[in-house]
Amino acid sequence: MEKKNIDWSNLGFGYVKTDKRFVSNYKDGAWDEGVLTDDDQVVINECAGVLQYAQTVFEGMKAYTTEQGDIVIFRPDLNAARMADSARRLEMPVYPEEKFVEAVEAVVRANAAWVPPYGSGATLYLRPYMFGSNAVIGVKPADEYQFRVFATPVGPYFKGGVKPLTIRVSDFDRAAPHGTGHIKAGLNYAMSLHAIVTAHAEGYDENMYLDAATRTKVEETGGANFLFVTKDGTVVTPKSDSILPSITRRSLMYVAQEYLGLKAEEREVYFDEVKDFAECGLCGTAAVISPVGKVVDHGHEICFPSGMEKMGPITQKLYDTLTGIQMGHIEAPKGWLHVVK
Repeated sequence: MEKKNIDWSNLGFGYVKTDKRFVSNYKDGAWDEGVLTDDDQVVINECAGVLQYAQTVFEGMKAYTTEQGDIVIFRPDLNAARMADSARRLEMPVYPEEKFVEAVEAVVRANAAWVPPYGSGATLYLRPYMFGSNAVIGVKPADEYQFRVFATPVGPYFKGGVKPLTIRVSDFDRAAPHGTGHIKAGLNYAMSLHAIVTAHAEGYDENMYLDAATRTKVEETGGANFLFVTKDGTVVTPKSDSILPSITRRSLMYVAQEYLGLKAEEREVYFDEVKDFAECGLCGTAAVISPVGKVVDHGHEICFPSGMEKMGPITQKLYDTLTGIQMGHIEAPKGWLHVVK
């Protein structure tokens, strides 16, 4: 099939309307079969639950063209399970996990001409999401919902190559103990916008959020999990009930142990430890790993030995191995690459 006439290597990280998207509606206690549609417009009541009380959850994932020419989706079963957890937490009906994967696959198949070719550096970003669609004026869950999936081709998250980031310790809290930090809800991202805008205004790339209860432990940034490397080569990621369980982070921890033979730990990370790490990175779907060169704590700089010019050596190995798996250079663990037929 002929690909779209796009300058794939110069794509930005933004929305491009593609041919088809999937829509399914929940009404009278059941989901309908859902359809693929050309219509990219959402029409809902002015009093819809999503507009009044932010009842919405979403996922982010990618489809790739491998070296072998296959179109694959990376671990969609984990996205399906995480959206189910998110929906339960916001008292929304779960979209069946098997149907979630089928819907995502249908959208990729219908937009195959938009999947960037192998070697272009671009991918097809997929956004499944769900929201309360009927009128709700009292504070309560909606009765009707819409589940949608759209696709958009995107270029590398960082144009011109990856340079280590400078981040600040934020005075804002990302998530409350026993709150919603562990689910992928729109409301979590809305509250992070002021913090990231002010960070950018002050010359920082991102925020480091500490735990809200004690402000002594590292949690995550507004949209990515932390990954640290100790001076003896152990890969460490923070553990907390209010951290989003990143699929990229879980994959990288597996890669560290099973592919690179490194020791990997998920545990509480106290901020006092940060100065002793050799490398630091932020991991997520968009960029896989973004290296961090410096953390600034109210004027006090913590500079990692890996420096401000490139990824640290272990972070680079983790990045190369995971992207190699995604692109078909390296054999993937069973079930990681869902081939679209």
